[in-house]
Amino acid sequence: MGSKQIAQETFDDAVQENITEFEMEPEEAVREAVLQFESQGVDLSNIVKAVRPPASENGQRQKHQILLTLESLSRAVAEQDVAQLPQELSAFAAQCKEQLAFRYLAGRNGAYPAVLSACQLAAGDRDLLLQAFCTLAALLDGQPDLLDAAGQELLLRSLRERREDAEVTLAGIRCVRHACLKHEHNRQDFVKGGVLPLLTGAITQHGSSAELVRTAASALRVMTFDDDIRVPFGHAHDHAKMIVLENDGLRVLIEAAKAFRDNSGVLSELCATLSRLSVRNEFCQEIVDLGGLNFMVTLLADCMEHPDVVKQVLSAIRAVAGNDDVKDAIVDAGATELIVLAISHHLGNPQICEQGCAALCMLALRKPENCSVIMEGGGALAALQAMKAHPREVAVQKQACMLIRNLVARSRELCGPILALGAEVLIAEARAAHRDCDDVARAALRDLGCKVELRELWTGQKGSLAQ
Repeated sequence: MGSKQIAQETFDDAVQENITEFEMEPEEAVREAVLQFESQGVDLSNIVKAVRPPASENGQRQKHQILLTLESLSRAVAEQDVAQLPQELSAFAAQCKEQLAFRYLAGRNGAYPAVLSACQLAAGDRDLLLQAFCTLAALLDGQPDLLDAAGQELLLRSLRERREDAEVTLAGIRCVRHACLKHEHNRQDFVKGGVLPLLTGAITQHGSSAELVRTAASALRVMTFDDDIRVPFGHAHDHAKMIVLENDGLRVLIEAAKAFRDNSGVLSELCATLSRLSVRNEFCQEIVDLGGLNFMVTLLADCMEHPDVVKQVLSAIRAVAGNDDVKDAIVDAGATELIVLAISHHLGNPQICEQGCAALCMLALRKPENCSVIMEGGGALAALQAMKAHPREVAVQKQACMLIRNLVARSRELCGPILALGAEVLIAEARAAHRDCDDVARAALRDLGCKVELRELWTGQKGSLAQ
């Protein structure tokens, strides 16, 4: 992805030049412009890659369709034409959903104030408010900076006042989620405004709505992210604790899962959220006590053919295994064999291999008795097969090396069997190929009893070597 940016007008002018100067057909002109800018390292993700309508007879530049639609919406809002608003909101939302570039161009041309005004106009009309929120969600997707304090207050008030209405609640939560993804200030403002009890309350109150439960769980998970590079320190950990301690989040999520035993999409999202909330030993134990571990193991067994679900369950098991007592419960529940099966069954999927090795790595940490179970279940072999299948995936290589190290650190009798599987060569190759693997690979080789040569790095200073 390029790091340079250009304006939409610059791209449009290049396309038009290709048409007029080089007599290209419109589609060819667009393709050529894309190649031209991308070869210069320009990021075109926010650019509408289409031919702008030709200039009018008086030479006035025409606008892209999304801007023409926005103008119609803005007129309806300005004239408070409630009868025309549904049609205009529907047309604008449909174009926003097509691609980020359309949303971005609209956002730079005043779309947010127009849509927010439409939401405010619709406050007393349930159906119109629903449509306005759906349009706002479409516009905010990938553009959280657009939301302002007035929009936050409107969303929070609507979620409180219309909590009985599942559809409006769902649309509002979608807006909240889009506004909080990669935006720490919005997250903190929404949490301060009381969004967490509204999200957990929506899951409890509308527990039969699969889409609402899935979206609300996802919104809770976003509140625990630390994904805004503009902010040095976020409140992810604090938000996770608030969800659990102040809003009974673990029980709410696990209870919700019981209504969707056959819905892998909802269960996958609930697992992903639980893994983000496993930030304390007591939270991990509470998940087990509430029956969360049993539902994870069952889900892993029942959804082995669904890679997205498998990845999320493995991540959740990895998270709750941070508690040493929970490690034993996981092994006793038979999860070890299922984790090994998941790695072997999805050997071509690097994310599943990474999460599977990481889960086994946590189960083996400080637990010699678990190491024997993992070894007998084929865990070491599966990890080495994953290393062989994904030599360029540093995350897979690191987790596999850490697993091997944990298996033998307190169980030296496992060194021989693991070396017999070809571990030394694979770990040495990982160390040579990935500098990020150096420490863990060296530790694994050392604990396997292999000869380890320290890697020397030239520092650039005369007579100086760093090890």
